[in-house]
Amino acid sequence: MIKVETKSLEDQFSKYEIARILGARGLQIAMNAPLLIKMSKEDLELVKYDALKIAEVELESGVLPISVKRPFPQRRGDKLKRVKEREVSEEQIEKKKSEEEEEISKEGEIMGLVNPDDEMETDSDNESGGED
Repeated sequence: MIKVETKSLEDQFSKYEIARILGARGLQIAMNAPLLIKMSKEDLELVKYDALKIAEVELESGVLPISVKRPFPQRRGDKLKRVKEREVSEEQIEKKKSEEEEEISKEGEIMGLVNPDDEMETDSDNESGGED
């Protein structure tokens, strides 16, 4: 069997890129694509006509016309814009607070407030209900 060391390839490509390249070229060879390297019949029998082994030999020899495009993050040259602060007067702050307080009080009226006496009645009702 032909033993191919991929140490020089590891410097150029990651293991995932090597797997992708070998898989793509192996598929091409399996579908009767012409070989890019001349191999004797003895060498082909030695690798048992394995498409992945042939692709590995082609990759090691450097004859594959495959390039790897690695995406890099885009750099932006935009400047950050400073948000202009609005000047808010004391009157506007007080007006906003009073509006919020009115809204809260309206919601409180809808929900209703609980008195401690109401809670005591519900506790005694639950106790007597369990004895039946």
